[in-house]
Amino acid sequence: MIPHDLEPRRALIGEYVLGLLDEPQASEVRDLIESDREAARMTLEWERHLLDLTDQLSPQAPSPVLWERIQQTLGWSANAVAVTPKGFVRWWQSLGLWRLTSGALALLVLLSWLPGVMKPEAPGPSYTAVLQQPGESAQPGWVVTIDGDGALRLKSLVDDQIPEDRSVQFWTLIDPQDGPRSLGLIEPGQETMLSAEQIGAVQAGQLFELTLEPTGGSPLDRPTGPVLYIGRAVLIASN
Repeated sequence: MIPHDLEPRRALIGEYVLGLLDEPQASEVRDLIESDREAARMTLEWERHLLDLTDQLSPQAPSPVLWERIQQTLGWSANAVAVTPKGFVRWWQSLGLWRLTSGALALLVLLSWLPGVMKPEAPGPSYTAVLQQPGESAQPGWVVTIDGDGALRLKSLVDDQIPEDRSVQFWTLIDPQDGPRSLGLIEPGQETMLSAEQIGAVQAGQLFELTLEPTGGSPLDRPTGPVLYIGRAVLIASN
């Protein structure tokens, strides 16, 4: 089963690229790569990363026993194939077949969504923040996630009852000297999505909070009501 969360899905795709999955699970991942843009991009990232690591290895000739097993596995016979272990290492070290098949196919899948793009950009870092009630109870109420494209998702874990003459406003703060910045009003209990353009720069330790404000939001450029939930961003993945 394909996980929904980003990091478990990224790890599963890494196992697929390494060839560690059994066929039923590998087939699921192949279908995902063909139908999901983000999965295709993750595949390219894994292949690029693993190829970079492989290129740093020095060639090693297999032992005669290992070379014989390789020939048997590939269905080669000593008379039919005039390839020496040393020659095999040079072929394998070049990784030409891998580059021309798995990498090219994954790239074609991605380009089918992005016409004219020759090289996809690697995603940026991703963050999460658990917003908790102030005080000793520290009850989690909301979860903030910022993906590699900079888009923010605000998901509720509670069902708060807000007075009709009040609004809940979403804020963020990076530098206290610059002051907080409003990210808009949110509906209690409902998931909110904001684009990278709306969010702006994000960094580890950045503050996010929800405050109770008058109807329509704070009359000032800062929170005026009590803090309902507050938390700081934590880096969960980087390039």
